[in-house]
Amino acid sequence: MLFLVAALLLLGVAMGTVAHAPLPVSLVMAVVIGVWLLVFALRERRAGHR
Repeated sequence: MLFLVAALLLLGVAMGTVAHAPLPVSLVMAVVIGVWLLVFALRERRAGHR
């Protein structure tokens, strides 16, 4: 339960930050995070086969 509360608190902080940033900055950061997650997933998938 504590984990859920902490996750919701962090989500609220992140959403509040995005709401005050200009749209192009938010979009660029979303793309950067998406690429980072994609690279991470590919590395994990490749490491799982070894």
